[in-house]
Amino acid sequence: MAGSLIERTLGVIEALSEDADGLPLLVIAERLEIPKSAAHRICHELIRLGHVRQDAASQRYQLTTRLVALGFRYLSSTGASDIVQPILDRLAEQSGELVRLSVIEGQRLTWIAKAQGARSGLRYDPDMGKEAPLFCTASGHAWLAALSDVEALALVDSQGMDTDHPLGPNAPRTKQALLEHLQQTRQRGYSWTHDSMGPGTAAMAALVRHPLDGHPQGVLSIAGPSVRLDEQRVKALGPALVTAAEELSQATPSSQLFT
Repeated sequence: MAGSLIERTLGVIEALSEDADGLPLLVIAERLEIPKSAAHRICHELIRLGHVRQDAASQRYQLTTRLVALGFRYLSSTGASDIVQPILDRLAEQSGELVRLSVIEGQRLTWIAKAQGARSGLRYDPDMGKEAPLFCTASGHAWLAALSDVEALALVDSQGMDTDHPLGPNAPRTKQALLEHLQQTRQRGYSWTHDSMGPGTAAMAALVRHPLDGHPQGVLSIAGPSVRLDEQRVKALGPALVTAAEELSQATPSSQLFT
């Protein structure tokens, strides 16, 4: 990747965030398409600043918990934990599944908070902090359905219809298929995908809007194994999901997390 030193440094951090075991220097350089010497300088500067460490045995570079701590401090300062978490916890208890909140920033939709309702058996629990692929996730569909078809497709074009996550057989592969999903979402009042983001998984999601002007601010979702989140179960959980999303919409002015 071309770009400034800041862009390259953030690229190294993002690459390392995707692998808890760390990455060899050569892999970092290849992923960022920069010289190995440049990757080496960035990594060692990040080590000096305490954001990266190098495993003595494997020589792999790994993120420290410093960035995680910064993220937690930021979320704490927004007031999100006090306002958002009780709503997520209640919906997780009602559904018995994983509940997640994502926030909209520009053209990105990022999962930032969760509550786990499943205590045993099958559980679906992806990592937080990842950007949600818009074309194949319930969270993405909930956001896109609030836009016109033209606006929705433009947003998908900006992100692309590719992901390194294994897609399920029901993931929309064409824009027409995606638009059909969005129409169903508008009619239903919330989105539902099954065997889309991954085989054997399902999710439903409702939009969180600003209480005054109604612009989209985030998405609340319930996710779990598709054997549990079937059509009948989704219909039963729909009212609780929509109610919780409306509660979050009313609470958003109290948190700096939503803009």
